[in-house]
This record gives sequence, C-alpha cells and structure tokens, in this order.
Amino acid sequence: MNGYITVQEAAEKWGVSTRQVQILCKHNRIKGAKRMSRIWIIPEYAEKPTKDKRKVDNAHE
Repeated sequence: MNGYITVQEAAEKWGVSTRQVQILCKHNRIKGAKRMSRIWIIPEYAEKPTKDKRKVDNAHE
C-alpha cells in the first residue's frame, strides 16, 4: 500500500520490537496508524512517539 509501512518496517526504522509498535498503535500513540483486518498500517511519515507518559518531574528534587 503506497504511503504506508508495516509494523515490522516501523520497528526496524525506530529500533524497537514489533510488539512495541503494535502496542503503540493499539493505544493510538502513532498518528495516522490504521488497522486493516488483522494488521496495522503506519504512514511512512509517522514519527516514533516520545515517552511523554514516563517523564519524571524533577521539580521535587
């Protein structure tokens, strides 16, 4: 499909596991990712999500 990459391709591109990419898709963390039947397709331009949820607040130190 033109303009989209697979979970496997995204995993290689971002240096993470395919399972991690699937989880990011499932939790709507990858902008434009769509589920087609049993597979996820990810826009070629999509960027690896940041770890915003895991940022540590250093103000309390």
